[in-house]
Amino acid sequence: MKTRKLFFAALLLGAMTTAMAQDDNEITVINAQGETETFDVPEAMTTEVDSLLKLYTSQTYLQPEGDCNTTNEDPYFDDDVYKLRLSQLPTVMEMAYNDVVRKFIDRYTKSGRKSVSVMLGRSNFYTPIFEEALEAYGLPLELKYLPVIESSLNPTVTSHAGAAGLWQFMITTGKQYGLEVNTLVDERRDPVKSSWAAARYLRDLYKIFGDWNLVIAAYNCGPENVNKALHRAKGQNDYWGIYPYLPKETRGYVPAFIAANYIMNYYCEHNICPMRSDLPAKTDTIVVNRDVHFEQIAHVLGISMDQLKELNPQYRQNIVNGGTKASAIRMPAEMVNTFIDKEIDIYAYNAAELLTKRTVVEVKDDVADVPNTERTTTSSSRSNYRSTARTQQSRYSRGQVKSNSRSSRSRQATTSSRNSKSRSRSRAPQEVTIKKGESLSTIARKNGTTVEKLKKLNGIKNSNIRAGKKLKVK
Repeated sequence: MKTRKLFFAALLLGAMTTAMAQDDNEITVINAQGETETFDVPEAMTTEVDSLLKLYTSQTYLQPEGDCNTTNEDPYFDDDVYKLRLSQLPTVMEMAYNDVVRKFIDRYTKSGRKSVSVMLGRSNFYTPIFEEALEAYGLPLELKYLPVIESSLNPTVTSHAGAAGLWQFMITTGKQYGLEVNTLVDERRDPVKSSWAAARYLRDLYKIFGDWNLVIAAYNCGPENVNKALHRAKGQNDYWGIYPYLPKETRGYVPAFIAANYIMNYYCEHNICPMRSDLPAKTDTIVVNRDVHFEQIAHVLGISMDQLKELNPQYRQNIVNGGTKASAIRMPAEMVNTFIDKEIDIYAYNAAELLTKRTVVEVKDDVADVPNTERTTTSSSRSNYRSTARTQQSRYSRGQVKSNSRSSRSRQATTSSRNSKSRSRSRAPQEVTIKKGESLSTIARKNGTTVEKLKKLNGIKNSNIRAGKKLKVK
């Protein structure tokens, strides 16, 4: 009997290997009726380990564990061993075992071994943050492994669907729970703020469903889809009873979560060595009320840009928008006082180049400063063309043909007369009477000039004017 059981397990594992070779984003299980079922693998489980190792904290504070002498082989365990280990986890959430859960565990212990090693090291940075938020709302602490399947503990990752951060919030849900998202800031990527938002969201989902497996499913596909599945299942209110009616990507979500809890606790039994973590120096925050670029801080304080970006992943363009609202910057604790002492130097460094968004733009509406040739060429050409056309049309319609010399003398006399009148008008000052309610800016706008010119022309030092008085405009 035992031989047959081992043979069946080996056959099952062989089928799994074939299925994984066909599509790395799916796992396949043969159910009790002999039917083949396919489950989507959560996107984070397909993350390349290289992307995790490129993060600043990984490069700076994670090293391979030199004292780990385990082999790289994943030993085989009977189903009863997995059942026992899951039952012994100190959880209030149900950690059930079945073939689907086994396939996800195998995924972690075989092709995902290196990712597990890195995530174990990175969990030292983030687990305390998760536990603090979950504990504050009285939630099961095993939910701290939800970001393992959501983001592989990468705060800067964005899914194909647009979910972002450790907890993979969509924009709409993130904003509902107080996370700011705009061009400069994405608080879904803030480890602290997103963790507290996730705790509130999970609490609210539990108020709706009263079952943690359904909560996990709703976190993945939304409460509306879980309610639809409950309705279609006609009385079933258990995750395993409604999962055929759930979206395909959610059917494997709870099994993946159970597998994440398993591997983050029993990695040693599978010969997985965690990356050794040298926790970073203590950090602290400082609040600014002006816009500041990471490069300004890094240059003046002599710290790494990469470190600032990793400690503040919510700032999408490396700009802290303190000018919009008071904003916090996380940095090594020993740098906070230095920042305060050199704050003026930080704001001044290369500000014109790094902070290019202008607050005031002067409109060049003073046409008098534009060279005469540039200002009048086009309009004069059009005017001359229209004048010539009208003269010719009038001349030919009357049947009058005059000699070129007489026409020329006539035009010269007319032009001279007009120019003389124009010069006399331009020499005379132009004045307007100030009307009630008018200001210097409205008068300047009406008369094609500027406030500064009006002040200079009339000897006005301030902007006070009185209705009924004369005001020179040119």
